Amino acid sequence: MKLGKHIWSLAGGVATAAVLASGVAQGANLPKTMIWTSYDFGSAGFAQASGVANAFKKKFGTRIRIVPSGTGIGRMLPVTQRKAHYGFLATETFFAAEGTYDFAVQQWGPQNLRIVLAPPTDTGLTVPKGSKYADGHNLKGIRLGYVKGNPSVNVKTDALLAFAGLTRADITPVWFGGYGVMKGARLTGKIDGFLMSPFSGITRELEASPDGIEWVQFDPADKAGWDRIKKIAPMYSPSAADSGAGMEKGKPVNIVEFRYPMMVTYADRSEAEVYEITKAMDEAFDMYKNVNATMPNWNIKKSGKTPADVAWHPGSVKYLKEKGVWSADDEKWNQARAARQDKVIEEWNNAMDAYNDMRAAEREKGNKIKAGKGWVEYWMAHRKKVGIEDRKSTRLNSSHTQHLV
Repeated sequence: MKLGKHIWSLAGGVATAAVLASGVAQGANLPKTMIWTSYDFGSAGFAQASGVANAFKKKFGTRIRIVPSGTGIGRMLPVTQRKAHYGFLATETFFAAEGTYDFAVQQWGPQNLRIVLAPPTDTGLTVPKGSKYADGHNLKGIRLGYVKGNPSVNVKTDALLAFAGLTRADITPVWFGGYGVMKGARLTGKIDGFLMSPFSGITRELEASPDGIEWVQFDPADKAGWDRIKKIAPMYSPSAADSGAGMEKGKPVNIVEFRYPMMVTYADRSEAEVYEITKAMDEAFDMYKNVNATMPNWNIKKSGKTPADVAWHPGSVKYLKEKGVWSADDEKWNQARAARQDKVIEEWNNAMDAYNDMRAAEREKGNKIKAGKGWVEYWMAHRKKVGIEDRKSTRLNSSHTQHLV
């Protein structure tokens, strides 16, 4: 099954919903109504998506429904099905574009996604105040929360374990059905910590709890440790943060920076619409910039700059160029990242054809292989064979001197 056909088969009979919502709002070339997805209630992503949605309603009269989900699949699926126009997504964007982790199965595969805007933000692990696990070199034995169907959380948590040369085998992973429920587990002492944002409502609640919070520190001077982190989570880079829950101004903690939440849609969404959405995000900025401490990062001078998990949408690029934000380095990075996405999609289709040929050949020998059996392993082996699994080619760091090629 070719990828393009697969995307539209997922859309099925729901594309009509997007068409019905494509009317123009009064006074702005925006849809009258939109649906966005985000992380679940209490998260920084939900707060930011809601803040922008409220600003859009006040300034442009556009009504936006936020559909929250605690899993990467849950946030991606409505966007893929065209039930949702945009997703305020985390690193599931990267995994979906690459067709890896939960998106490596035949029902998914690499998705041709594009960014509208992508603000930088901080994240990290918190533990109870005074915990022995507050040093990133000393995480052996820690009980950490993981979320089923959410590689964005799980893989990045694994990356932070790798800072100390650890894997899940060295700790106690505790699995949950959604992100938000981990708060209760932490409050009741069932886990020691989990990945979170300094600016989310959940983090503020834990900060105010009897045990408080302390950020696990990842020393930026430990090059070997950071190299291990980036082999697993290439979107991560060191951050010294002093604003947010559990932090004190002037006394920064060494945690992690990446892009979140990224406003994401598919590459085939109308360039004209995405241009207007980007413009509206910029024009309404003053109305939502104070929703929480990280909202100022939606300023297009920050959120309109590469790199991020996937390439920027042409509609967004058009507006950013008009505003003088988009540079030659941004364009070079973007073209390389888009070319990589095209290559990954091409190789997915090549691998699928070869896999089906293999199954047909085995059938002729009398060996029936059930559709999908062994596919993920086959796809991972193909990625290595054709050279798209090389971490150097997928690294998303903060420097424009390294590009995705």
